[in-house]
Amino acid sequence: MKFTMVFIGLLGLLIAPGFAYNINVNDDNNVAGSGQQSVSINNQHNVANVDNNNGWDSWNALWDYENSFAATRLFAKKSCIVHKMNKDVMPSLQELDTLVKEQKGKGGAAPKDLVYSINPARVEDLNKFGPKIAGMCQGIPTYVAEEIPGPTQPFYSQKCYTANILWILRLSFCGTSTETY
Repeated sequence: MKFTMVFIGLLGLLIAPGFAYNINVNDDNNVAGSGQQSVSINNQHNVANVDNNNGWDSWNALWDYENSFAATRLFAKKSCIVHKMNKDVMPSLQELDTLVKEQKGKGGAAPKDLVYSINPARVEDLNKFGPKIAGMCQGIPTYVAEEIPGPTQPFYSQKCYTANILWILRLSFCGTSTETY
């Protein structure tokens, strides 16, 4: 109950003074062929929240620009993955707002790929990632992921869970087995 209240409070904090957009996206993993993503941007708190509502493959991502960490909560895996934000690839909060509002890039170039290797050791202290991510991941198994640099990405042989952020980014979280996370 306490976790639910913290999570709902965090979402309210994120949505209240920001902008929220609902966008229909295609998802090949969904039998119906579509899902919906909502993007909430809060300039006051320097965060973006992306909710992907797609049945069993639903997830929630929080980008904390203030602390330079991002977290993705994978509902099917009942876990949270935290990683450093790659500011060379991930759009700034203002760019994200423009991309979403105007749907720039939709149907254009392929999304940028980021591949992460998940450390199988559970995170014991979420506070080191800041209060926003600690609130989102509190009470569920949380793991840290490290970005796998450039050219080796297509050859990474681990099993991966992929989260497509609109038409902008494709984040792949990879581990030695799907049981790890």
